[in-house]
Amino acid sequence: MINQALEAAIWGGVSGLALIIGAIVGYFVNLPHKVISSIMAFGAGVLISALSFELMAKATEQGGLLYSVSGFACGVLIYSLANYLVAHNGGLHRKRSQGIPKSVGNNSEKKGVAQSAGIAIALGALIDGIPESAAIGVSMIEGGGVALVTVFAVFMSNIPEGLSSSAGMKKSGKSATFVFTLWIAITIVLAISAYLGLTILGELGNEYIGFATALAAGAILVMIIQTMIPEAFEGMHDITGPIAAVGFLVAYSASEMFS
Repeated sequence: MINQALEAAIWGGVSGLALIIGAIVGYFVNLPHKVISSIMAFGAGVLISALSFELMAKATEQGGLLYSVSGFACGVLIYSLANYLVAHNGGLHRKRSQGIPKSVGNNSEKKGVAQSAGIAIALGALIDGIPESAAIGVSMIEGGGVALVTVFAVFMSNIPEGLSSSAGMKKSGKSATFVFTLWIAITIVLAISAYLGLTILGELGNEYIGFATALAAGAILVMIIQTMIPEAFEGMHDITGPIAAVGFLVAYSASEMFS
C-alpha cells in the first residue's frame, strides 16, 4: 500500500504540474486565446467522459445507487458554495486565459477585481483541484493502475488556471519567485490530496468509497459548467461543441480499450 500510495501522490502531482506549466507560459509567453479555448473545450469533453464512466459508474458499482446519488449531490452543493464564495471575492475568472473579460465593468471595477484575484485564484485552484486529485487516488483503490483518462483530463483543465493567474499577478507586480512558489505549494497540496484519497478512503467500506467517488464527480461537473465551458465558448463559439465531443469520444474510447 505504501508504494501504491506514493504512486497516487505522484499522479496527483503530475496533474497539478499543469498549473506550473500554465504559469510558465502565462508569465513568459503570449499564447493565442483560441489555442487555450480549444484546450478547454477538449478538456471539458474528456472530463465529462471521465466523471461519467471512470467515477460515477464505479461509484454506483461500489456503493450502490443511493450512496452514489447522495455523494454526487453533496459534491454539487459543496463545490457550488465554495465556488460562489471564491467568485464573489475576485476568483470568478480564474480559468480565463485572457484574464478579466472586457464586459466586467469599468476600469476601476476591473482594477478592484485584479487586486483581489491573486488569493482568490489560488483558493479557486485548490477548490477545483482537491476533488479532482482525490478522484485520482480513489481510482487506484481496487489495486489497479491509475485512471490515466482522469489524470489527462485534470491536467488539461489546470493549464488555463496557471495561465490566467500568472499573467494577472505579473501585471500586478508580483515577482516570478512569488508566482511559482505559490503554484508549487498548491501542486504539493494536490499530490497530498491524491495520497489521502487512496489511503483514507481505501480504509473505508465500499459504500463510503462510492459516496466519496461520486462526490468528486459532482464537484467536477459543476466546475466544468461554471469555469471551463465559458472560457471555451468565449474563444471558439460554434465549434466548442464539436471539439468537446472529440474530447469525450477520445476519453471514452481510451477507457473502453484500457479498462
